[in-house]
Amino acid sequence: MAETTVQGDEPMSDELDDLIDDPDLLRPAPQAWRARTAVEMIVSGVLGLITSFVLSIEAWQLAADPNAVFACDLNSVISCGKVAREWQAQLLGFPNAFLGILFETAVLAVSVAILAGVRFPRWYMRLVEALYTIGLLFALWLFAQSYFVINALCPWCLLITVTTILVWAGLTRINVRDGVIPAPAWARRFVASGNDWFVTAGVILLIAAMIVVKYGASLVA
Repeated sequence: MAETTVQGDEPMSDELDDLIDDPDLLRPAPQAWRARTAVEMIVSGVLGLITSFVLSIEAWQLAADPNAVFACDLNSVISCGKVAREWQAQLLGFPNAFLGILFETAVLAVSVAILAGVRFPRWYMRLVEALYTIGLLFALWLFAQSYFVINALCPWCLLITVTTILVWAGLTRINVRDGVIPAPAWARRFVASGNDWFVTAGVILLIAAMIVVKYGASLVA
């Protein structure tokens, strides 16, 4: 089999040899396919950015008035203030929302460029993937802390968790499809057909189910 390259800077792995009968998957994804995923990432990223700004404003309000009450302080379970007063909300010494603004702005810039037809070098997309994976793990860690330790939920934080999952899924979809992330042939077929969306939806539904099972009627009490 002749050596094939993706984005012109590195040979593809021999593990893709069984795609010889499916040559379309040996090339980078068509722009129309990439654009659809980019739009999904942009919508999720914008929601995440707005949410990060809201959380940042609340952090400033809380710094000025430690007893501040927010509109999302509904009960003992749904309480932005309760979560914001815990040390996990400022893990690095400043509000976590500031990191959200940084990550969402960066990935939005990449998403808009992809929508415009830009194809970044493999090393750059791997760097973006690595950085946003850190963001995803951080968001999931914060959810776990809120769920298991703080025993309170911040609606804005939950929205950030969901949008981070959606953006990461879109970014990973593109990187697997384009061969940026080494993956077996079945994985490239899986994302090319859009089946990874079922996995993403399953993760979000699992989080929702965990919340309902643990808190139940307390969510609205």
